[in-house]
Amino acid sequence: MSHSIKQIAAALGAEAFGAVDLCVSGVAEPAMAGPQDLALAMNPKYAEALPAGQARAAMLWPGADWQALGLQAAIIAPRPRFAMSGLSAMMDPGQGYAPGIHPSAVIDPTADLAADVAVGPLAVIGPRVRIGAGSVIGPQCFIGADTVLGQGAFLREGVRIGARVSIGARFIAQPGAVIGGDGFSFVTPEQSSVERARDSLGDQGELRGQSYARIHSLGSVSIGDDVELGANTCIDRGTVRDTRIGNGVKVDNLTQIGHNVEIGNDSLICAQVGVAGSSRIGNNVVLGGQTGVSDNLFIGDHVITGGATKVLANVPAGRVMLGYPAMKMESHIEAYKGLRRLPRLFRDVAALQKAVSKLGKTD
Repeated sequence: MSHSIKQIAAALGAEAFGAVDLCVSGVAEPAMAGPQDLALAMNPKYAEALPAGQARAAMLWPGADWQALGLQAAIIAPRPRFAMSGLSAMMDPGQGYAPGIHPSAVIDPTADLAADVAVGPLAVIGPRVRIGAGSVIGPQCFIGADTVLGQGAFLREGVRIGARVSIGARFIAQPGAVIGGDGFSFVTPEQSSVERARDSLGDQGELRGQSYARIHSLGSVSIGDDVELGANTCIDRGTVRDTRIGNGVKVDNLTQIGHNVEIGNDSLICAQVGVAGSSRIGNNVVLGGQTGVSDNLFIGDHVITGGATKVLANVPAGRVMLGYPAMKMESHIEAYKGLRRLPRLFRDVAALQKAVSKLGKTD
């Protein structure tokens, strides 16, 4: 599908310059762009590579001299990276799923699918499921009994959704995502070694082996509007109440959200994050890759954690946290600087000891 420079600029709320009727059918990095591509030269560094490609048009930064760059046309947006959101949506060719319901799909007769829902090969849709208009259910997906999917849902290959899950509009799940697996909830007849170690700060006392009894997950998962889940991400159902994900939450690949967790609106959960059961995450929180959040904690609004941060205590709103255990960013940086100074300190102490030793010998 091709679009003119004028059409693209209008859709993005950007300005078009030069041969605005010139059409492009794809996007590319400047050095790899062909004549039919819109080159993404959104800062001067990227624009240096334009001569290596064949682009006639490019998306540029505010104030760029498009004519000096040898272009026939240009799109200039106030915030080019934000404009990439709309541009990528226009240029996305999709996954090529066919419309309609594939003959191999298994759909319970009590399921209620809007007229234009597409269902791919070998998908299974359980009893009393409701799926909103414009939704696409990819190949080999499973949707459990009594689950509700809002309009515009897009499930990639192999997504699994358990029973009684509630999901809002415009939901996107990447391949292999699992929503509504049982929580990791087990208990021993007497206080377990883990509980004892936590209460005693490590002194476990006399130990006796015990078997674990399973606590069933009677709750489900409730997800708001405009939520996206990455590949192989898992969200466990609640023990009694639902695990809850707010509106606009974006979750990266390989993330684990435990039972009873609550995540507020517009939070960003990066790859390989693990949030243990019953923790509460506020609004507009960013958890960097491999962040670990212990159970039964609260993280306030607008908190940011750096990569591999381990949160072991509640975090007030607005803080930036780093390290293991997590501490305020400025404290972590000072502690790191202190660690780097230790070798010099050891050398200075050794030299001081040597000097004092010599003084003792002269006496």
